[in-house]
Amino acid sequence: MMHIEQRLQAVRQLMVQEGIDALVVPRADEHLGEYLPAHNERLLWVSGFTGSAGAAVILRERAAIFVDGRYTVQVRKQVDAQLFEYCDLLQQPPLQWLLQQLPAGSRVACDPRLHSLRWYRDTVAALAAAKMQLYVTQDNVIDRCWAQRPQALVAPALLLDQAFTGESSAGKRGRMAAEIAAADCDAALVFAPDSVSWLLNIRGRDIPRLPVVQSFALLLADASLILFIHPARIPPGFNQHVGDDVRVVPADEADTILATMTGKRILTDPEAANAWTQLALEQAGATLVTGEDPVLLAKACKNPVELAGTRRAHLRDAVAEIQFLAWLDAQVAAGQLHDEAVLADKLLALRSQQEHFQDLSFDTISAAGANAAMCHYNHLDGQPAGLVMDSVYLVDSGGQYLDGTTDITRTVAIGNPGDEVRRMFTLVLKGHIALDQARFPPGTTGTQLDALARQFLWREGYDFDHGTGHGVGVFLSVHEGPQRISKNPSRVALRPGMIVSDEPGYYRDKAYGIRCENLVVVTEVQNPGAERPMLGFEALTLVPFDYRLIDVSLLSGPELQWLNDYHQHVLETVGPLLGAADRDWLLQATRHIGP
Repeated sequence: MMHIEQRLQAVRQLMVQEGIDALVVPRADEHLGEYLPAHNERLLWVSGFTGSAGAAVILRERAAIFVDGRYTVQVRKQVDAQLFEYCDLLQQPPLQWLLQQLPAGSRVACDPRLHSLRWYRDTVAALAAAKMQLYVTQDNVIDRCWAQRPQALVAPALLLDQAFTGESSAGKRGRMAAEIAAADCDAALVFAPDSVSWLLNIRGRDIPRLPVVQSFALLLADASLILFIHPARIPPGFNQHVGDDVRVVPADEADTILATMTGKRILTDPEAANAWTQLALEQAGATLVTGEDPVLLAKACKNPVELAGTRRAHLRDAVAEIQFLAWLDAQVAAGQLHDEAVLADKLLALRSQQEHFQDLSFDTISAAGANAAMCHYNHLDGQPAGLVMDSVYLVDSGGQYLDGTTDITRTVAIGNPGDEVRRMFTLVLKGHIALDQARFPPGTTGTQLDALARQFLWREGYDFDHGTGHGVGVFLSVHEGPQRISKNPSRVALRPGMIVSDEPGYYRDKAYGIRCENLVVVTEVQNPGAERPMLGFEALTLVPFDYRLIDVSLLSGPELQWLNDYHQHVLETVGPLLGAADRDWLLQATRHIGP
């Protein structure tokens, strides 16, 4: 950990020179997304923490790192307790911790490109009330200390054919512009790179696992668009692809264009767009109108072409996953207990053989034995562990295809894991089935459904510390908003065409982990004679659950019927696409169980 200590020392020396008492280091870049290119992994550089969410606060003599419940085990493995205090990101957020540590008159530094406007304003107010100051740095303090910072990747964007998108960019911009005009605004700040990528029917190659183009845009009420992007990301044929009225501006010249928005009403989301951009608009004399990015809901509700492509992608993905599970069983039976890296590489090799495959949709969580208790475990962070007999192996993985994005978790028996594991797996599976079978009226949010997946665990005194479901894009982010299924309050109703995950789990520290995950799409339920229209879910994922982990005595009749029906559907749909040996495995894996 000495290298981390040296880095902290370099940062603190610069803080002293600048008169800074505290530095806030979020895991974020200027686009505020979950997936960061290597040159923006500042939290990793200063702490050693590899998780997808978190923050650090560095004082002149102390430091703290803040993570949520997904990373309470991982952070203790990766971050030196002698250098950082461990704090809960939700129960003791950075600002609260800061106010407890610093005296009046202190200067707290931040890079406004890495924080939302909401965070910026709340922090300014809270610090002012404590007679402290938020100091906005002109450049990033970490970057000035990062001697061997990687270069940013800049590659030409991919122009995605309308055969995959189902609608032209001009058509999308016209629909979104009508919403901007209806909100009495002159333009909307389209800040999320996946929103820009969807709107222009382009995809990026600069961030592993996330095929977005690093950019943001102003969409005007007349359907024209100003795109802020590195010019090298514009490929040949771009103008013909996106249609008329798209103006390309180098990203490093954005301040010049933003300064021309005097007197304009700009629709912006203070919680999703960074503070630097919105403050620049305000300083130019623009009026910020609070509202959501108008692209979010349109992107979330997939059109028929996108859904058809997604179904095809899931079918091909199921072939790879079933080939992998059949191979895994054969290897274990032969006494070959491979390590997590070999297993992840095998699954990737099988996926890469599928048509339209582009990349993984996230780093595969290949977790043997006790490592599965870390729900966002990454075997690349240390020495990959080997499979452990009489335990479970958890594999959470997915692919990026030109026509869809997949995400599936299966928990696999390695030998005989025992009755306790079977009981917990079955409780998790019951929650998965309950959510899959939910019926709900339009206007229902994911928050209102979340307890369906937890009820059987709650009844026994258990729970899990992650959301039950996240939105998923189409050849875009595997974690897509605004929809979600979670305890955390959500005002966004689930709508037909939205794709979400159904993934309850259970994790026993230093012992094992369990998760059952399918992707599902919200559909209209045909129910003749019903008084009200109802929505439900259709499973997109087509891979069997491991019978060896199920305690049939804990399943009700309807739950057994669901399981047998689902497995029969998997057999009939995927079976014809498999070779003889894999088809034989699938026949056994989907056999009818119960009375």
